[in-house]
Amino acid sequence: MDKNRAIAEAILPLVGGAANVADVAHCMTRLRLGLRDRSLVREAELRALPAVLGVVEDGTYQIVLGPGTVARVTPEFEALLTRSPAPAATATATTTAAATATADADGLAAKGEAIRSARRTRNATPVRLLLRRIADIFVPLIPALIGCGVIAGLGGLLTNLHLLPSLTPALTALSAGFMSLIAVFVGLNTAKVFGGTPVLGGAVAAVVVFPGVAHVDVFGRTLAPGQGGVLGALAAALLAVRVEKWCRGRVPEALDVLVTPTLTVLVAGLATLYGLMYVAGRVATAIGDLADRLLTYGGTGAGLVLGGLFLPLVMVGLHQALIPIHTTLIEQQGYTVLLPVLAMAGAGQVGAAAAVYVRLPRNTSLRRTIRSALPAGLLGVGEPLIYGVSLPLGRPFVTACVGGAAGGGFVGLFHQFGTAVGSTAIGPSGWALLPLLAGDRGMGAALAVYGGGLLTGYVTGFAATYWFGFTRTILTDLNAPPANADAPATATATGAGSATGPARAAVGDPTP
Repeated sequence: MDKNRAIAEAILPLVGGAANVADVAHCMTRLRLGLRDRSLVREAELRALPAVLGVVEDGTYQIVLGPGTVARVTPEFEALLTRSPAPAATATATTTAAATATADADGLAAKGEAIRSARRTRNATPVRLLLRRIADIFVPLIPALIGCGVIAGLGGLLTNLHLLPSLTPALTALSAGFMSLIAVFVGLNTAKVFGGTPVLGGAVAAVVVFPGVAHVDVFGRTLAPGQGGVLGALAAALLAVRVEKWCRGRVPEALDVLVTPTLTVLVAGLATLYGLMYVAGRVATAIGDLADRLLTYGGTGAGLVLGGLFLPLVMVGLHQALIPIHTTLIEQQGYTVLLPVLAMAGAGQVGAAAAVYVRLPRNTSLRRTIRSALPAGLLGVGEPLIYGVSLPLGRPFVTACVGGAAGGGFVGLFHQFGTAVGSTAIGPSGWALLPLLAGDRGMGAALAVYGGGLLTGYVTGFAATYWFGFTRTILTDLNAPPANADAPATATATGAGSATGPARAAVGDPTP
């Protein structure tokens, strides 16, 4: 049987079967499910599946499968929903006795699960719920941003090398086409997330990028196509949703199909032309200026703060507020200078985990977890390392932040010296960000600075954790072989990891 279909068949009965799944979507790493009854989920068995990296409850029920895998499993999962649900025996055959995991890894994973649960409870505030909705608007756009970003980088490389000059205009069209219309996609998703009709949100947002707005006289001034960008599109679509809902409650049903869409586009569109585009344009310009000034004048200090505080921002869910900021910078400047700095947090995390591995040579269970999670961490997927290793241990999480600060300071220092490094898309970090790098000094300089930042984060995170990451008591307690060290190593119910499969965890993406 195809591996991806087997994964889908294993997951389906553990989330309550086809009848319990209301809708399906996926982002870069997660299968996102709308479930009718959360109590039907057999979460311990789900976490024990070898393919599952973690589980997140954040509005929707999200199963972390990793980049590449999730895009292949989702169509298979959707196909299963139209047929008979897979038998429960499928899941049983793919799982083993989770209770055989060692006490050390199990205890740390349980502690990480408790932290995750407390975080989820704290995050259920109106502000954070709003930030999650904003993330739901932009996360579906990430695959297109990545693909177009890589194509743009390839086009730039060919141009610099003076190769295939006839092909570069085609690559430019492919990479720039999506970005020129990104406001429409933001409008569609905004209306969908906030309960409106997606096409009406897209129609109003399309006004922002329509070339004809240059002929519109707005209080003695003309507008520029694209003015306000994604922020203007977001505001326009939000207003369209409000107008549409107002109309639905007041317009007679016989006239609804004619009056509601007309008033929605007319009212929200005019408000966009005569106010929102101007205001959003000023805000977008201020964001770009602030980001440039922050690293140009703040340099190392700004990098230290951004790189050091990003993991705690992820912990409280505030990193989601950065998604529209990144998108605005990419739309304005072609790349976001903030992402390479923030990505250094993952480098500090990798260095800290490596130090834990070295300092605990006799803790076979925890070392097994680290071995399985480090490859994903190097590619920017830090969830297993954070909640399976560093955060439950306490001090290593702090020293990981120190490593992230050092890497961020390195990148910020070079920005202050005139070598700006940015990313043409959001989503990946770690070494997975390399194909998306860009800068004002060319690809070579961007690669050198970013690579230097990663190495700085690795080394500093390792050194800080090695020397300051443990108290003597904790080091003694954890550096002893578990009583059942000879037992088969399988995943724990809460997600400590296994010898053959990736470590499990359940947190929000540490990347922006």
